Amino acid sequence: MNPVTMIPIGVFHSCFAEKFGIPRQPGLTRHAHGYVALAPDYARADAFRGIEQFSHLWLSWVFHLAQKPNWSPTVRPPRLGGNTRVGVFATRAPFRPNPLGLSVVRFERLEQNGRTLHLHVRGGDLVDGTPILDIKPYIPYADAVVDADGGFADHKPEAGLPVHFSDLAEQQLAQLQNTPTDFRDLIVDILAGDPRPAYRREETTRDYGVKLYNYDVKWRVTSGQVEVFQIVKC
Repeated sequence: MNPVTMIPIGVFHSCFAEKFGIPRQPGLTRHAHGYVALAPDYARADAFRGIEQFSHLWLSWVFHLAQKPNWSPTVRPPRLGGNTRVGVFATRAPFRPNPLGLSVVRFERLEQNGRTLHLHVRGGDLVDGTPILDIKPYIPYADAVVDADGGFADHKPEAGLPVHFSDLAEQQLAQLQNTPTDFRDLIVDILAGDPRPAYRREETTRDYGVKLYNYDVKWRVTSGQVEVFQIVKC
């Protein structure tokens, strides 16, 4: 078999500064903003002619922060509590023979400024700096299989934990600058999904931090709810 060389066409710039806290599937929050910064060879508006006709796009990308020298035929999906092993090809786990990811995102706009071209989207599950390999339109009649069986991930996760902001966090949130107006909604969506590892979900004394944009959101889980107690600049 002849080897195939793939060259990234751009880099994704995301509100997610690190892997921890990223939704485990795309579309779980509509408040996750990001954009593809096209590489110079591909920053051509004519390559995107007609893209505004589509509401959603497929992004093909690389798990560049989740590469290992060896792969395992089985993994432990968080959806199954992190204790049950299933085949890697029966999951969307990042540790794969070829570390490729695929996400459907909502198209926002195409923005050109001189020689730079940015494709703005929302709802992605990509960490900042992710290499993008390809962009394709989402075709509803072909891509949405209404009677499909989703296996152990057959339904969307439940609403999750209630999220409460301390007085200090509320004050800090009100004073933030250069953040989207829906930044609070992003925090709620991410933390309601409880990004803690499954083996730590019984703990009630541990503090966590999720890095969103340029801010570190400090939080803990107490009495079945998330408390955001501090928001500080990274």
